[in-house]
Amino acid sequence: MSETHQASSKPAILRISELTPRDRGGGARTVQLVTRKLGATGFINGITEFDPGAGIPLHSHNVEESVVVLEGDAIVEIDGVEHRVGAGDATFLPANVPHRFRNASTSSRMKILWTYASVDATRTLIATGQTQKIEAEHAGG
Repeated sequence: MSETHQASSKPAILRISELTPRDRGGGARTVQLVTRKLGATGFINGITEFDPGAGIPLHSHNVEESVVVLEGDAIVEIDGVEHRVGAGDATFLPANVPHRFRNASTSSRMKILWTYASVDATRTLIATGQTQKIEAEHAGG
């Protein structure tokens, strides 16, 4: 084993078709991919799918985040400015910057791949100030 690999972590293949998405409400569903449970120590990621017109509330994170639009057209609001993004476009969001994504289409779904720069990433809702760990809010059940 290479010295760069931790003994407790094992390589994994994750098949989206075999994972159960969590209903986030408001027409959004999330599937966690790489997480602490899998052995990740440096980042977590997953996929969120949005129904036509669906979005998530304005929020910020305690760590950096990158989002790649996998399918569809989105509007991402970053620090009060809206930007239209489409499949293949990526964002970099520094820690503590208010943002949100919403599906720009009224007829087709939109899907994003998100990655947080820490397994201890949190989301703080701007409207309420409520903070929760990303892994907890995306966990099934």
